[in-house]
Amino acid sequence: MPIDEIEISRRIVGRFFDEFMDSLELDVAIVGAGPSGLTAARYLADAGKKVAVFERKLSPGGGMWGGGIGYPVVIVQKESKEILEEVGVRLRDEGSGYYSANSIEAVSKLCASAIDSGARIFNGFSVEDVVVKDEKISGLVINLSTIEAANLHVDPICIRAKYSIDATGHPAEICRVVEEKIGRLNTPTGRIEKERYMHAEMGEKMVVENTKEVYPGLFVTGMAANAVFGAPRMGPIFGGMLLSGKKAAEEILKRL
Repeated sequence: MPIDEIEISRRIVGRFFDEFMDSLELDVAIVGAGPSGLTAARYLADAGKKVAVFERKLSPGGGMWGGGIGYPVVIVQKESKEILEEVGVRLRDEGSGYYSANSIEAVSKLCASAIDSGARIFNGFSVEDVVVKDEKISGLVINLSTIEAANLHVDPICIRAKYSIDATGHPAEICRVVEEKIGRLNTPTGRIEKERYMHAEMGEKMVVENTKEVYPGLFVTGMAANAVFGAPRMGPIFGGMLLSGKKAAEEILKRL
C-alpha cells in the first residue's frame, strides 16, 4: 500500500489526543513512573479505576533502570518478590531471603503490566502545581517537559483527579509544591523532613510505613515518602518501593 506522511502524522496526533482527552478527568493521577508509581497504577487499574501516570522523562522506570552502580541487576526481598512475579519477572534466589532480577526486564514488565491493566502513561509531562478545592487537592497542573527545560513562559493545563500520588522519588516534587504553596503537610513538623543517610534495612521498612496521605487528596509513595518523612535511603534494593506502591493503591481504593 502507498505510505503517506500526512496520514501517518494524522494517526499519531489523533490517537494521542483521543487518549489524552479521555484522561483529563481521572480517579487517580500519579506523578512519576518509577517502580512505586507503576505498581500503584497497576493495582488501581486492575480494580477498575481510571488511572494515568505523568512522567517527566521520555523513559519510565525511574532509578530502577540502572540497577546498582549501572549494573542492570536489582534485589528484592522475599516479602515483595510476589509483586514482580505477578508481572512475569524472572527472579533468581540468592539465598538468605534475597532475590535478584534483571532491572531492564523488571522495568519493561512493570510498564507493560500497568498499561495492560488499563493505566495510561504519558511521558514528557511535568507537574508544576496542584489544583485545590475545598482544602483538598483535586487535580494537577501540567506542562510539557520540553517547555520547562527551555524555560519558556507558557501557561499549563489542568488534570482533574479524585486522588493524586507523588511518586517522584528523592525530590518529592509534588509535596514540595504543597509545602511551598499551602505551607503544611501531614508530617510531624508540617514540613518536608528531608531524606537521611543510607540504611537499607530501616529505609525498606519505613518507605512502606511512610506511604500515606500527606494532604487531603495527595498520597506519597516510594522514595518520595522517605524524603518527606525524613527516613533513610536504601540503594538498589527495590522491594520496599514495590510494597509502597501496592499500599498506596490499597489505601486509595478504600476511599474511592
